[in-house]
Amino acid sequence: MRRRRAEKRVPLPDPKFNSKVLGKFMNMVMERGKKSIAEKIVYGAFSVIAEKIPNKEPLEVFTQALDNARPLLEVKSRRIGGATYQVPIEVKVDRGQFIAMRWMRDFARGQKGRPMGVKLAEEIMNAYKKEGVTIKKREDTHKMAEANKAFAHYKW
Repeated sequence: MRRRRAEKRVPLPDPKFNSKVLGKFMNMVMERGKKSIAEKIVYGAFSVIAEKIPNKEPLEVFTQALDNARPLLEVKSRRIGGATYQVPIEVKVDRGQFIAMRWMRDFARGQKGRPMGVKLAEEIMNAYKKEGVTIKKREDTHKMAEANKAFAHYKW
C-alpha cells in the first residue's frame, strides 16, 4: 500500500461574487503569482459578458458555459502486454470542471491581437451558446471515447 492521499485544497472564493469555482478559475488565469491582474482580466471579461448578454447575470453565464464545456468521458492510455490502448473513462465533476476551465483559458490565450479579458469573455459566451472551439474540443474528446468503447473492459 502506498502513502496516504493528499487532502483536496479548497481555493478561496473570489472577492466580488463569493464563488469558489470562479476563485479557482482566477487562479488558473493567473500567471507568475499576479492575482490582481488575473482578477482584472476575469472581472473585465464579466463586464463584457454583462454588456453582450444584458438579461443574464455574468456568473450564471459562466457557470452554464462551464457546464456546457465539461466533458463527461475522456480517454486514458493503458498499456497491456506491449500494446497501448486508449481506454474511455467517465470524468468526475471536479475534473470535468478543471478540464473545461483549462480549455477555455488556453483557447482564449491562443487568440492574438486583443486584450485577454475580451478574448476570455468571447470564449465563455461561445461555450454558453454551445459553439466555438471549447465545445468542439469536448465533442472531439467524446468521439474519441466513443470510438474506443471496445477497450472499455480495460478500465481499472
